[in-house]
Amino acid sequence: MGEIVWASASVHAPQLLTRPPQEDQAQLDADIAAMAELGDLLDETAPDALIVVGIDHLETFFLSAVPTFALVTGERATASFAGHHYDIPIHQPLARALLEGLVESGHDMAYAQEALLGHAFAVPFEYILAGRTIPVIPMFVNVYLPPLPTAQRCMDLGAAMAAVIAKRPERVAILASGGMSHYPGTWKYYEPEYDFDHWVIQEIEEGRPESLLELSGEQLDEVGNGELLPWMVMLGAIGAKRGKLLTYQPTSHHGHAVMRFIPETDGRGQEHRDMPRFGGFEFKGQGYEFYKYPEPESFPLNKALFLLRTDDDLRARWVRDMDGVSAELGLSAEQAAALKEMRTDAVTAVGAHGILAITSMLAIQVSAREAGIVVDRV
Repeated sequence: MGEIVWASASVHAPQLLTRPPQEDQAQLDADIAAMAELGDLLDETAPDALIVVGIDHLETFFLSAVPTFALVTGERATASFAGHHYDIPIHQPLARALLEGLVESGHDMAYAQEALLGHAFAVPFEYILAGRTIPVIPMFVNVYLPPLPTAQRCMDLGAAMAAVIAKRPERVAILASGGMSHYPGTWKYYEPEYDFDHWVIQEIEEGRPESLLELSGEQLDEVGNGELLPWMVMLGAIGAKRGKLLTYQPTSHHGHAVMRFIPETDGRGQEHRDMPRFGGFEFKGQGYEFYKYPEPESFPLNKALFLLRTDDDLRARWVRDMDGVSAELGLSAEQAAALKEMRTDAVTAVGAHGILAITSMLAIQVSAREAGIVVDRV
């Protein structure tokens, strides 16, 4: 009879791989040390497979198809980010069983037999899996392209996964890759909601994940915590288990957390405080503000950003002939003018999705500097 022998949640911030000098290196080192501790627990529990419940930063999927939940079921899991590359076998029998079992239980799963994974997978592959010969199963939860799945739906999906695993022979590890509060590509980038993060950690350490179930997608967007949805899948899979915080790092732009759940351990990782609900945060209730449904009129700009980020030759042509290539890409005059500014705020102001804007601008600015063009900031 199968069982979940290891369960954890971890930050996947890209800075953990790129190590930019403006980051507090001690904070990054603390994250990596906590992830290494999770890796040691993999050695201790010896799972047959590692399910990584992650997200897409519009790297693997695009607006041509936005799955709410998706499994990667091919032979290999390939991930690439910032010069780091991974090619890991997928546990085929369990991946197929999950796909079929989840659909049979009423969960409409998408699947891909080939997918290039981004840093939500590359970071845990680097610091948690860390070369261990454990086959993986990548799973995606949509957290940045509304409408988002509800927290309850994510927990239900996790419970259905546990039911499939229980009928299998494998010993399984499950990792939730994501969180906590951050707002990349938006005006609120340097204003994370750290108190909300601490409230979430308190509720989970106290074994009260149900406290999070009433949070809507709009509310998670407001507190910069859409990436808690993969956590809800993991929590649904393991049932009533207390977590323990291994580290929380309040960086200048992102609350980094690493927690363990199975094997269970005594004590708390965060000092117990009588925290107000939601950490005292008061929701405005005005809908999605930071990561909205991309309106159709913004599609040419978002597609252009996606292509410029993923196609090195196109990006090199664009920095040499911005007007000509922008016309090829079908941009309006307003969109082309914003793109030429090479700033995240400029393109988001005319409809670009924040996540796509910041990741694409970073790549565009590198190419611009290589072409001798002076660039001020993202």
